[in-house]
Amino acid sequence: MAERIFLIGFMGTGKTTVGESLARELQLPLFDIDHEIVKREGRTIPEIFATNGEAYFRRVESEVLLELSESAHAVITTGGGAVLAPGNRELMGKSGFVVCLAATVEEIVSRVSGDPNRPLLQSDDLRQRVIQLQEARAGLYDFAHVTLDTTGRSVDGIVGEIIMKLSAS
Repeated sequence: MAERIFLIGFMGTGKTTVGESLARELQLPLFDIDHEIVKREGRTIPEIFATNGEAYFRRVESEVLLELSESAHAVITTGGGAVLAPGNRELMGKSGFVVCLAATVEEIVSRVSGDPNRPLLQSDDLRQRVIQLQEARAGLYDFAHVTLDTTGRSVDGIVGEIIMKLSAS
């Protein structure tokens, strides 16, 4: 089995929820990059965006990802935009097994609506904003070893499928 399992995907596809369950099932430590950034910075992601901007946030995100990619066996959940930097995609692809979680636009909107901790989704038309961001990120998740649609699926079913794919890799 791979030393590190990275969960990537657009916002609201279930990375955090699936990551927690997967780490528990595999008895591995879990690192959530967004949580690590908040701990390191001592402020929320919306505060970081408001004070320092997205470019600063992405720089810190890449630094945290690099540090975590050197950890021993772990499940690492990323923010939806971690794939924006080519170096991040290369790093994850080289240093672990990458699972991309996907979901329909409707499912994403349902999961993230009203969440104030998603600064990129603060919009009068959430559905259109999700579509716009997905189009801007088209192809950036394609480096994953496996992609799973989480729409309408149980967490246990998704975790079971990831473990099956890990065993086959």
